[in-house]
Amino acid sequence: MVAAADGATRAPDIHDKNRLWRLCGKRKQLLFLKQPGMTTPPLTLADQAAQAERLLDPAVWAYLNGGAADELTLRANLTAWQRLPLWPRVLRPLGGGHTRSVLAGRELAHPILLAPVALQRLAHPDGERASALAAAAQGAGYVLSTQSSTPLETVAQAVLGDPGRGPLWFQLYWQADRGFNRALVQRAEAAGFEAIVLTADAPVQGVRDRERRAGFVPPPGVRAVHLQGAPLAPPAADTYCAGLPAHAPNWDDLAWLQGQTRLPLWLKGVLHPQDARQAQALGVAGLIVSNHGGRTLDSAPASADALVQVRAAVQDALPLIVDGGIRRGTDVLKAIALGARAVLIGRPALHALAAGGALGVAQMLRLLRDELEMAMALTGCRTLADAGPALLTPTAA
Repeated sequence: MVAAADGATRAPDIHDKNRLWRLCGKRKQLLFLKQPGMTTPPLTLADQAAQAERLLDPAVWAYLNGGAADELTLRANLTAWQRLPLWPRVLRPLGGGHTRSVLAGRELAHPILLAPVALQRLAHPDGERASALAAAAQGAGYVLSTQSSTPLETVAQAVLGDPGRGPLWFQLYWQADRGFNRALVQRAEAAGFEAIVLTADAPVQGVRDRERRAGFVPPPGVRAVHLQGAPLAPPAADTYCAGLPAHAPNWDDLAWLQGQTRLPLWLKGVLHPQDARQAQALGVAGLIVSNHGGRTLDSAPASADALVQVRAAVQDALPLIVDGGIRRGTDVLKAIALGARAVLIGRPALHALAAGGALGVAQMLRLLRDELEMAMALTGCRTLADAGPALLTPTAA
């Protein structure tokens, strides 16, 4: 059992993925299922977030939800999607419509993946395993963080046998020693992960004031299990960053990493169009347009705004995924209209995990997919191929 902020306890999560599938797999209706301790069932991602805040320790909540400095980018991520209008079309044929999409040559049931988020056992004792099971039950892709609190092999073994699952990728935070990075990537490859995602936008931690004020420290038993024994960068000076930038990955490191694995390599944290073009020239498999959820550089552009610039830079030459501030199915549709092939969901997945374990995460994914279907129908989009720039900016044509 897990102690909540109010001293209450929550039951362990569902471990039987077949039961999870029966509860939430292919239902066409919205999943209005109450979780233990809830007075009303969650109807939105915001409802799950409110439940999570009631359950979690305040310091953990601050860690999961805080942004950098004044949290300007954190807020901008939300408002950038909200300010984009959807222009509905009427009387268009909708028969045979679906949410299927193609990403990296693979057909997905829908364009929603779970983002790499660290230390998920902070939210629920089953942590990353529960999130991965939920993603598999909903046909969603799953990206496991280097800072996972569950071993990558455990996660892979839980979902690889599911024929309906989405892609399973491993996210790499660059470490100071190339040999350590090579071993970790090859370990992920051996376990069955299907792509590597190199995060490039966090050479140092952002100035996360909310987290520091709360005095967040990981509780006993929750740690980044893949980083045990990782070599530490020697401090070059007595400063806040303590020499870390000297060990940050660069373009040469990215090229080296491509030679260490047979897996496709995605680059995460790209906002600037010139960086997008350079990554394209190096032959990466795709780009993830992201500002790290507003947790690194405050005043960085909202991911929705950066997506427009990156799309213009690479056109159709590279598949794009975007994350940051997506809270509704309408946001997913807007991202597709701006040129993304898929979206990553970060904080809401942790809220759902805290509120309801694997079933909560599956419910969150189902809510987003159902809202996406509704938004498509109401804008005259039979499939996602119909969602283009004209959905956001009407033309006379």
